[in-house]
Amino acid sequence: MSVEKRCAEKGLRMTEQRKVIAQVLENADDHPDVEDLYRRASAIDNNISIATVYRTVKLLEETDIIERHEFRDGRARYEIVPEDHHDHLIDLKTGDVIEFASEEIEALQKKIALEHGYKLVDHRLELYGVPLKPGKLKDSDRG
Repeated sequence: MSVEKRCAEKGLRMTEQRKVIAQVLENADDHPDVEDLYRRASAIDNNISIATVYRTVKLLEETDIIERHEFRDGRARYEIVPEDHHDHLIDLKTGDVIEFASEEIEALQKKIALEHGYKLVDHRLELYGVPLKPGKLKDSDRG
């Protein structure tokens, strides 16, 4: 579902500037921070201020339309709340974020929660790594 439709469902007024920011979020193939969102949105509409982007991001986060991530790079990064759960693998050299889903990890997390007497209701998994050099994979790197 589009950001604009999610906003309408939550009763948020969609100004033209919010529509541009929503469009930028929908077109993002990365996890942009506010500065990235501002650069991209102001390229579409140069009347958008960084304050507008900050306010819009805060509103969208408070209404669970987007979620905030801190990937150890000192900046808050955002993505639209996904319809299907996924986790993140962050490349510590480049900052690239790889989204992935693993049924095996999901089952293991539920099992661990149960072993400790809990029902798992939510989680966030972030893995941090550096690329292996081709041909350098050792048995100890395989887990």
